[in-house]
Amino acid sequence: MRERRGALASAERGTAQSPTMSITARELNRATLGRQLLLERERLDVADAVRRVVALQAQSAASPYLALWNRLAGFAPAELDAAFAGRTIVKATLMRITLHAVHADDHHVFRGAMQSTLYASRLGARFAAAGLTPADGEELVPHLLEFAGRPRTAAEMQAWLEERLGVEKKAGAWWGLRAYAPLLHVATGGPWSFGHHPSYAAAPRTGPVPTGREADQEALRTLLLRYLAGFGPASVADMAQFTMVRRTSIRQALRTLHESHGAVEELRGPDGTVLFDLPGAPRPPADTPAPPRLMAMWDSVLLAHADRSRVIPPAYRPLVIRNNGDVLPTLLVDGQVAGVWRPVEGGIEATAFHELSPGAWDGLAAEAHALTALLAERDPRVYGRYGHWWAKLPDAQVRRIPTAR
Repeated sequence: MRERRGALASAERGTAQSPTMSITARELNRATLGRQLLLERERLDVADAVRRVVALQAQSAASPYLALWNRLAGFAPAELDAAFAGRTIVKATLMRITLHAVHADDHHVFRGAMQSTLYASRLGARFAAAGLTPADGEELVPHLLEFAGRPRTAAEMQAWLEERLGVEKKAGAWWGLRAYAPLLHVATGGPWSFGHHPSYAAAPRTGPVPTGREADQEALRTLLLRYLAGFGPASVADMAQFTMVRRTSIRQALRTLHESHGAVEELRGPDGTVLFDLPGAPRPPADTPAPPRLMAMWDSVLLAHADRSRVIPPAYRPLVIRNNGDVLPTLLVDGQVAGVWRPVEGGIEATAFHELSPGAWDGLAAEAHALTALLAERDPRVYGRYGHWWAKLPDAQVRRIPTAR
């Protein structure tokens, strides 16, 4: 047991206690793409698809739709509309303290796993600057959830807080509680189900409302297993990046999963780092074809690992992940980010950061034609507010792909 704990404790360094089974960088890329349904579009309903890929980044209302379009054969946006409206798929602040769309059955577990992170980030310094303590927040949560038993606008939620705390504390209290309290964003309509002015409702309860600094350890173990199924193999640092949970907590959870359940195994990564995975999880060969894709802004596959070279060449990372956190819509060619794209009048503009083969351009054109057909029914200028970033890109190969006729 002492040796095993040593291996887990040194999981980010790849020491002599590391495993002998190894995986190459290209095999790692293909494993994650396969689990994220990016090697081949599959025929799944949206609920099953969201569970398979764990969670969809949802800061932009359009992104879950484009994420599923990239992953599903015959994707029907109306199916996701209905899932959001019926709350089969729910949108909430979860991993990395940002908005994700997840299956409703997963929300309570994922939220429990994130308890310590949400507590520290949302009931901390900024909450205190409003003259509030964590105890104040904990006391307010049950009453706030009762008020949110039916959908409430942000203005209504702030008015409720103002009545109880006064105008001076209202803004700080709402900043903390809108993420700390288990609230869902409610579909309000529009081309992507959610508009610019969110409404909120209390998440259904399957047990007591989470409180305090400690994560639900069983929930954390479940989240890590789901993460490995959707994004693995992965290191402790990768899991910490995806969740924003402390590495010590992740190591403890992995130790329990390995020693008590045999639920994880260890691999040696390309640079010697210890990676964890589910026994028997699929790892496609390195030469498995990876078709081109036009990825959504903030797509999870770009953000789910500390070592983002799995999908993003290091030289391109500052081009597609901006200093303020914006993650541009990207071209994926042979499984790696090769540039960015944006809608323009009459089609899609693709900017490649290196020379692409004629075959790659043909594949991107086919994807662009399908995407413009989807956008035409919803929002032809999707992500238009982020167009200013293109002026800051270096010289590159730019092609305008017209709408298919």
